[in-house]
Amino acid sequence: MKNLLSLIVGLFVLVPVILSAQNYTKTEEKIKVFIVKNRTEGPAVMERSGLIDRLTKLGCDVAKVSTVRLTPEEEKEYGEWNQDALESKHLGKLIAENKEGEYFTVGLLTNCTDLLGMLAGLQHLKPGQSLQEDSRSLQSQGLAGQKPLRVGLIWIDAHADFNTPETTLSGMLGGMPVAIAAGMCLTRLRLKAGLDPALPTKYIVMAGLRDVDPLEQELLDRSQCEYISVEDIRNLSDNINHQMERLSRLTEIIYVHIDMDVLDPSEVSGHPLTAPEGPTSHELAAALEVMFQHKKAGAIGIASIPFGERDKEGLSLQAAYRLIEGAINGIKKR
Repeated sequence: MKNLLSLIVGLFVLVPVILSAQNYTKTEEKIKVFIVKNRTEGPAVMERSGLIDRLTKLGCDVAKVSTVRLTPEEEKEYGEWNQDALESKHLGKLIAENKEGEYFTVGLLTNCTDLLGMLAGLQHLKPGQSLQEDSRSLQSQGLAGQKPLRVGLIWIDAHADFNTPETTLSGMLGGMPVAIAAGMCLTRLRLKAGLDPALPTKYIVMAGLRDVDPLEQELLDRSQCEYISVEDIRNLSDNINHQMERLSRLTEIIYVHIDMDVLDPSEVSGHPLTAPEGPTSHELAAALEVMFQHKKAGAIGIASIPFGERDKEGLSLQAAYRLIEGAINGIKKR
């Protein structure tokens, strides 16, 4: 009996010690991050000003950093729109070299036309670990070859960028990338960028819109795009989870694209296209944390950051980092 009591007492002493030792030796799995960036100065500033150190401190393993490069022949090709398409093509190829589910992708982008490359790359990721709970070892094969992934888009911007050449008031290509991605115009440009097929508009959620052209609004009204309002972002409304769950049912990976002009002008005063009454970076980072708790959220892109003389106090840079950190914090809560 005495021996039995001694054994029981010993177990009470040893079990907590063993459990404590197991907890101490258990290491948290790091988030593998792939940074892809365009070749312009804005993305370079975002990378070299401390982004990798911040990600490392958040428990990330920045496994790869790749920069878009055009060939000497491509550098000579004429036309700004054509150059944008070529840059998107290379951006997409860099992303598509990776496997599905292998990395969390962070895009440091020149402007919103880089959307086409980000979507194309995600669409053509190599088969790998699925982002779905019921993982699959191989993607479906169609008559034309490997079937592209269905990509959902959360478009976070003060502007819809849903114009076509027939509706635009400015004539800016930067006001058209979502319409191009949806197959509504400039088909040759989209195909040159590598985005094929185009996104059905039901795969697109517009977030933070405040400045939409009249004819652009007509196009939106005839589409199946859905919306997350500035108030939804500020209040972390249920609509954020609703839209993420809806896209998770429809698509295999979700890309979250952010134009920095979506923020309150006080944080992006150097941006040429600011719009009043936007969310703060703290508010949007909290919303991103909610979005990226969803397993299908696989990539984030930051576009059109003010830098240099247009961001002397570094407010825009810190805001951009805060948004990326919000996404990482969401992934950590999965």
